[in-house]
Amino acid sequence: MDERERYEQGMKVRRAVLGDAHVDKSLQQRNEFNEEFQDLITRYAWGEIWNRPVLPRQTRSMLTLAMMVALNRGDEFRMHVRAALNNGVTREEIREVLLQTAIYCGVPAANAAFHIAEEVFGGG
Repeated sequence: MDERERYEQGMKVRRAVLGDAHVDKSLQQRNEFNEEFQDLITRYAWGEIWNRPVLPRQTRSMLTLAMMVALNRGDEFRMHVRAALNNGVTREEIREVLLQTAIYCGVPAANAAFHIAEEVFGGG
């Protein structure tokens, strides 16, 4: 697969996972400073990693949620809660991921994540 094909595959997966509105907004905000970064994440995060066949998207979403809690990345966590729901991850499964993070990442990190997830579930 050449880089153009990887980008196209990445954009397809990115749109499927994050939704057209989110991706369109990201692309509208692309500029000379960040365009290479946008290209990089589309090709490698979405075109390479999220396209690998061994782990289903639901599993990748749950892993990503746990990592965002561990890294204290609230904005990315919020985005990936929406993505997880798009990928068919249930609220119950998200709750289980957050309970697991309470043990391994700490109660304060999980508490913040629970609040963010509830905002997303409520449409916030």
